[in-house]
Amino acid sequence: MVTEPQPVVTQREPETRLSPEAALEELLAGNRRFISGRTSAHRRDLAMLQQTLEKQEPFAAVLSCSDSRVPVEVVFDQTIGQLFVTRVAGNIVTTEIIASLEYAAAVLGTNTILVMGHSRCGAVTAAIQGLSVPGQIGTLFPYIEPAVKQAGPDLETTIRANALIQAARLRASSPLLTALVEEGKLKITAGHFDIRTGAVTLLES
Repeated sequence: MVTEPQPVVTQREPETRLSPEAALEELLAGNRRFISGRTSAHRRDLAMLQQTLEKQEPFAAVLSCSDSRVPVEVVFDQTIGQLFVTRVAGNIVTTEIIASLEYAAAVLGTNTILVMGHSRCGAVTAAIQGLSVPGQIGTLFPYIEPAVKQAGPDLETTIRANALIQAARLRASSPLLTALVEEGKLKITAGHFDIRTGAVTLLES
C-alpha cells in the first residue's frame, strides 16, 4: 500500500507580531486596566469576533488553572482572538496541554506562553494535604508533587513553585517548543494571579 506524504505544518507569521517582551507588557497593561476598573476589551468583542472568522492570530498563549475565579481574558482585559488559553486544574503540563500549546506556537505563530498559577489554588491545596479525594481528582497530584517537595507546606510558596516548575516542564517536555525557545522564537514565562487584589506578577526562575 502506497502512503501519501503527510503535509508539514509550519509556523505562520502573524500579520501583527509583538515581541515576547511586548506581549508580556500588553498582558500586564491589560491587568492594570482590570485592577483599576478601566477595562476596554468588552467594547471590541463583536467586532473582533467578525474579524477572526477566517483566522486567529493570538499575541500570547496562557496556561492557567480551571478555577472559576481566574477568567483569563477578563484578568488581562483582552478580547476575542487575542489570547490562546488552555486551562486545567493546577495549571499543570499534560500531554494534551503540550499539544495545544504546540499548535499555538508552531501553527498560529504565538511567540509568548505564560504559565499562570493563582492564590488559594484548590488543586495545590489538595496536593499538599494528600488526603483521599473522589473520582480521578488524584491524577492531578503527581504533576504538583515536585512543587510540594520543593516548597514545603506553605500554600502560596508552593503555588509559585508549581507555576515555575510547570513552565520548566513545558520547555523541556516538547522538542518542538524546546527548539523554538532555543532559536529565540518563543518565550515561556511563569506568573502568579492574586485573586484578592486581581494583580498578576511575573515570577523569576
